Amino acid sequence: MDNETKYRPIAEIERELRYISGIVKHKGRKILKNYCITTPQFIALQWLLEDGDLTIGELSHKINLAFSTTTDLVDRMEKSELVERKRDTKDRRVVRIHLLDKGKEIIHEVIEKRQAYLSAVLEDVPAERVDTLHDVLSMLLEQMELDKERN
Repeated sequence: MDNETKYRPIAEIERELRYISGIVKHKGRKILKNYCITTPQFIALQWLLEDGDLTIGELSHKINLAFSTTTDLVDRMEKSELVERKRDTKDRRVVRIHLLDKGKEIIHEVIEKRQAYLSAVLEDVPAERVDTLHDVLSMLLEQMELDKERN
């Protein structure tokens, strides 16, 4: 098997993932227009919901933004009463970003709408194919996380 034939499915997978990601982002932005948050704020709030309280440095690393940009982002979210800064109970020098109820409500609503969109898109797909899709995506994510740990 020549290299072009061997890597053709990989090129197609990469292209399809890129297109899927673009469509999901576009749909997500349309949903966010009904809320008082920006896309970067949504991403930050998601991490806080999933991982709990984080320092600015930890959040900055997770959302791939500069420390100063993340600080500005948190300042705006704090003014909107989505998050608050709290001193760490074990080390008072450490400040953690804590997700407030208003932030949780928005994240839950937005995620529900995104899931409803995906559900509607997959409505005519047989359940066993949706299960297969889930299995394959889970395996891909697991492999990417393993690769991330190695590098």
